[in-house]
Amino acid sequence: MVVKKLLIISLIFLFQGETNPKTILFFGDSLTAGYGLSTEEAFPSLVGKKLNEKGNAVKIINAGLSGETSAGGLSRIDWVLRQPIDIFVLELGPNDGLRGLPLDQTVKNLQAIIDKVKAKYPKVKVVIAGMMVPPNLGPDYSENFKKIYPELARKNNAALIPFLLQDVAGKEKFNLADGIHPNVEGHKIVAGNVFDVIAPILENE
Repeated sequence: MVVKKLLIISLIFLFQGETNPKTILFFGDSLTAGYGLSTEEAFPSLVGKKLNEKGNAVKIINAGLSGETSAGGLSRIDWVLRQPIDIFVLELGPNDGLRGLPLDQTVKNLQAIIDKVKAKYPKVKVVIAGMMVPPNLGPDYSENFKKIYPELARKNNAALIPFLLQDVAGKEKFNLADGIHPNVEGHKIVAGNVFDVIAPILENE
C-alpha cells in the first residue's frame, strides 16, 4: 500500500512537471516591443499564443525597448535576468547598424549579453534573430552586418532565425508608414518565422 501510494505521488509530480510552463524571454528593440502596436499584437505574444495552442505550455516575457542598441541591452541585461528563463531570444543590433556603429563593438556587446545569460542560467536555450540593414552605409558594411548573426549562433551553439523580417521587410502592406516597423499583419508573419525555430526546441525538450 505504501509503495502504491509513493508511486501515485511520483506520477503526480511527473505530470505537474510536464505542465509547468517554459519561460521564453524576448530581449530586443522596437521590433520586439511592437512599436506602434499593443504588446498583445507584437510577435512575442503571438508566438506564445501559437505555442500554447500547439500544446506547449509557455510563459512569454517581452523585454523589448524601442531605440535599444547592443550597448544599451548589455547595460540592462542583468536586471532582466532576475527571474529564471528557459529560452532566450536575442534581437538586437539593427539600431547599431542604422547608426553606422563599429561592427566589432556590436559583436562584442551581443557576445557579452549571451555570456551573461549562460552564466546566470547554464541550461538556457539561446535563439538569435538574424537581421539586416539597408545598403546605404555601403555594401561591405551591410554584408558584414548580416554575417554577425550566423557567426554568433555557430560560436554559441544557438538556434538561428535566419532573418527575423523574412517576407515582411520592404513590403509596404506589412509595415507601418515609416517603412521600418511591421504592422499588425507583419507581426503575424514575423511570429511565424520565430515559431518555426522555437517549436522544435520545445519538442526536443
